[in-house]
Amino acid sequence: MANPKGVKGANAERELADILSKELGVPIRRQLGAGRQDDVGDLHGVPHHVVQIANWADTAAAALQKPRAVDQQRENAGTPFGVSAIRFRGGQWRIVLTMEQWLKYVRIISMIPGDFN
Repeated sequence: MANPKGVKGANAERELADILSKELGVPIRRQLGAGRQDDVGDLHGVPHHVVQIANWADTAAAALQKPRAVDQQRENAGTPFGVSAIRFRGGQWRIVLTMEQWLKYVRIISMIPGDFN
């Protein structure tokens, strides 16, 4: 019998991959080999990003732990950005960033002219 937590995590990864593929218009798929020393996140295909997913009962713990772990995965992948996607009860997703991760986005956006409304 499969590990119930592993099945729960794999299902969440597939769910978010489908959502992101539709929203971004690019193919997103589960990354193989998650958990290795050279881990590069849970999803592949989000441009310039690694994506780490957590579908934990303790969402507060996930929101604290996963953003720190994604920085190492981002370095492993050689990409500029990493985000943690936390699945809450009822299927609601939240992207969680550390202050440093968020500031990187603000600095990039601040260099782009235009109206963002």
